[in-house]
Parts: sequence; structure tokens; C-alpha cells
Amino acid sequence: MARTVADVIVATLKASGVRRIYGLPGDSLNGFTDALRRDGGIAWGHVRHEEAAAFAAAAEAGVTGRLAVCAGSCGPGNLHLINGLFDAQRSRVPVLAIAAHIPQEEIGSSYFQETHPQELFRECSVYCEMASLAEQVPRLLQSAMRHALERSGVAVLVIPGGLFLADAPKGAAPRPVVKASSHIRPDDASLARAAQVLGAASRVTILAGAGCEDAHDEAVALADVLKAPMVHSLRGKEFLEYDNPYDVGLTGLIGYSSGYRAMEHCDGLLMLGTDFPYRQFYPESVPVVQVDMRGEHIGRRTPVDVALVGTVKDTAQALLPLLERRTDDAFARTMTGHYRRVRSRLDRLAEAKPTDSPMHPQYVAAAIDRLATRDAAFTADVGTPTVWAARYLRMNGERRLIGSFNHGSMANALPHAIGIQASHPGRQVVALAGDGGLAMLLGELLTLRQLDLPVKIVVFNNSALSFVELEMKAAGIVNYGTGLDNPDFAAQARAAGLYASRVERAGELEDALRAAFAHDGPALVDASTERQELSLPPKITLEQLKGFTLFATRTVLSGQGDEILELTRTNLRQLSLE
Repeated sequence: MARTVADVIVATLKASGVRRIYGLPGDSLNGFTDALRRDGGIAWGHVRHEEAAAFAAAAEAGVTGRLAVCAGSCGPGNLHLINGLFDAQRSRVPVLAIAAHIPQEEIGSSYFQETHPQELFRECSVYCEMASLAEQVPRLLQSAMRHALERSGVAVLVIPGGLFLADAPKGAAPRPVVKASSHIRPDDASLARAAQVLGAASRVTILAGAGCEDAHDEAVALADVLKAPMVHSLRGKEFLEYDNPYDVGLTGLIGYSSGYRAMEHCDGLLMLGTDFPYRQFYPESVPVVQVDMRGEHIGRRTPVDVALVGTVKDTAQALLPLLERRTDDAFARTMTGHYRRVRSRLDRLAEAKPTDSPMHPQYVAAAIDRLATRDAAFTADVGTPTVWAARYLRMNGERRLIGSFNHGSMANALPHAIGIQASHPGRQVVALAGDGGLAMLLGELLTLRQLDLPVKIVVFNNSALSFVELEMKAAGIVNYGTGLDNPDFAAQARAAGLYASRVERAGELEDALRAAFAHDGPALVDASTERQELSLPPKITLEQLKGFTLFATRTVLSGQGDEILELTRTNLRQLSLE
């Protein structure tokens, strides 16, 4: 029997399948955390920073598809949630944030720790409301959960701390909230128009994304009927890369030339469940058919001739019978052949001699891919770890790849890994961490120990914010403010109670990774990698060439010519493989 408002909240969450809540305790949350303690059915995922709580919830929601929950105390406590909540919102995963507030009677008086969370979180949520009375809470909680699940986004419920301790409303009972199941497809006229447009094009390319999560077979069937090479977005990689004879890799800033060319040379484009943002990589003046659940998102990246509102799975199943199967696969063969050559070149860049020190990051990423389990879940920090994950982690239908791919936040890999490992205790979870990203939320190493989460962290330690340096080079700017005077991360991890090792040479890496992956508990491998490794985009513009030339000239004139020599030495092998 619920005694307090907090008891009603806990009972409702438990009945709806929530098994853990990530957060940090605080006085305004005391009524809620005490209800969790008394109930005992929901674990408290005690992190060291609320930002990590929101990231962890985002990752759990991303891999399970179920509602995940985080909580923060009033003022600075829930304020820290905002970056992780933006990540969850932009990744379109269902997260409920419980934001405690100051006492109701003090709101508007500039009280200690006062903020206005119902305004603060509105931009990063699909629902954000504040309860003022105990009688409101059960209904607002139901609405918040429903919004998060049905709109695949963040819902924020703001509750003044005193309300948690208030008597439960009369007749309040936990009502489970689960996501509805439905089939959504376009009308017949729109499907017929799409079939006509695609049938009139002789070289169709498919650009597919995360909307294909449950539609791998349907997407590949469309490619087979249309004999269309398939380019996938980064978030679509885990769902489309495997068992796909039409795959030609990624396009965009971290993509492959094969993906770029497949888009460049098509005369018809079919977009499946993607909101790929980089307009400069879209083909010009070709007819476009776009499939998306969110009709308001169709056409905002490139002009669209036919808008199909529906799930990729349901829409593809309805569209396939309307398409005439093609026999001419010359375009697809050309583009997939290009991809095989690109893939071979990338694999050769991941080779190393045992004495190589520091190591090329490609070698580290390829070793992780080779030694990780078949169903491993990977997380990757924004920046170059995402580049190497995109190029060297191979998906197979069982593996997962989670990152801040839309929001683009640093420091996401470790807290994302916390959320995945907490919800999948028997699964191998590997975080590809940048040295800058890891340092930002270094305290979460203690979370791994405290919660006994066997996450494996591999640090790409190049003593720099290297992706920022690459952007500076392309813009003709001398690198400044990007160097990192790093500690020995392995020593710090050991001090935090983790198994850890530091690797300086390529010949030491495989043994270190095997030992870390086999360790029964959290482990960290601090891998020394090349600072000047270039992750070149599939298309280098004239402006980028001019910028790089200007960067080199300015760097030499500023007395840093040794950096240019090191840059040349590190990347000369890339030119030799062209």
C-alpha cells in the first residue's frame, strides 16, 4: 500500500518494468530515495556526477528500447543532467528524468539553489511539467512516461522535494505504462508515386539510418530489387552493415569515398529512416524519396519529391510489391567494388610492426574488433574514437554501437558503458575512450568499482584533442590549446580499484587487451597512440586544401616546423596506399 507520493512513483515505475534509476542523492530527493530503499525492487545506480546518470539512462534506453530513468536533486543537481538529456533527446530514446525542486512555498523568491527546471529542460524534452499538488503526481507521471515511450524522447517531471513525502492521494494505485505496438505505413497513392519515381531512375542509391533498426531484411530486399548500393549513416551502421551485399559504407565527414561516390553518381535517392545532417554530401538535382516516422523531418536536409510517413519496415513491405525487379546491376557492382578496395586499404592501415610506438589508432581499433566477443556492446567517445569505431568495428547483428552521434558531446563513452553494463550484466561492454573525454568524467571509474560493473575501457591516449586539431588544420589555424598533459591513466585506474595496464608498443597490445577482456571486473587499457594521425574525409574540398596549406605555412613560421615533420612521418603510409 502506497504511503507517500514517492511510494506511488516507485510502484508505478516498477510495474512498468523499470529496474534501476541513475542519480546522485540530495536533500530534495530524500523522500524519493527513501521510497526506493523501502521498496527494494529498483536499484539505485549511484554515479559520481549527474551528467553520467543521464548518459547512462540514454544508453540503457538505446540498447533495450525500454524506458530508462535518471534523477537529480534541486538546482545544481538536476542542472547537471542536461547534457546527457540532450544526448538522449537527439538520439530519440525514451528517458524519464525526475528533477527535484525547492520547496513549493519558496519558488520565485531566489531561494537557495533555485532554478526553473520546467523552463530549463523544455528544449531537450518531449514533455516537461512541474507538479504543484500531490494529487497531480500520479497523472503527470503517467503522461510523462507515455510521452517518452511513444515519442521516443526525454520526459522531465519536476517535483518539489516536499511532495515526495506528502501522503499518497486517495485511491492512487500504480498503473503500468508500456509502449504501444502499431503498424504505420503511407497511403497507396504515395507508395505508387514513390514506385514511379524510383522506377524512372537508372542508378538508385539508398541512404539508410537508425530507422532501419528492425528492418534490416526489408532494407536489403529494397536494395536487391532496385540493384541499389546502400550507404548507411553512423547510427545505421549496427543495423545495416552485416549480411548486406549492397553495403558501400558510410558517407559524411568520417565516411568512405565509396559511400560518397555512390551518392554522387546516383540519379535517384531513396532515404530510409535517416536524418543525415550534412547537406554537402547529398546529390544535387536528383529525385528523392524519403521514408520517416516523423513527417515533419522529411525534406529538411535535401528537397524531397515523395514523402512517405511510416516505419521503414511497414513502408518497405508495402512498397516492394510495387517495384519492378531489375536485372542490370552494373551500378551496384561498380560501387561495391569501390567499397572493397576502400576496405582493403583501411585494413592495411590497421597493420603494425611490434616495435611501433606510439601506435597507430587504426591498429588499436582493429585489435579491439578482433578480440571482442561476438555480442559485445561498444561505446565511443566523440572525436577520433568515433572515427576509428566507425571504420574498424564490424557489426554482425548481435553487436551494438552506442555514442553521442547526434548531440556530439565529449565524455560520453564511459557513462554510456555504465548504462549498458548495468542493464546487461552478462554482456561484454567495451568503451573506446578518448583521453580528453575520459578525463572529463574520470570520477566515473569509481562508479564502475562501486557498482561492480565489468566495463572494459580502452583509452586512445594521444595527449591531444586530436579531432579539434584536425578541424583547425583544415581551417588553416595553427593548433593551440589542444594539447593534454595527461597522467598515467592506468595508474589512476588502479588507484580507483580497477585492473589496468599501459601499452606503449604495438607488440604489447594484444596481450594487454586479452587480459583486460578476461578480467572478472572493470578494466582499463591505456594505449599510447599517434597524435598526428589524420582521419581524412571521403572528399577534400578546395577550401580544406587551402586551409591545410595555410596551416602548414603558419605552423612553420611560428617556429613549430617539427610538428609538420611529425605529421608527414605519421601519415606518409596513407599516401603510399593510394
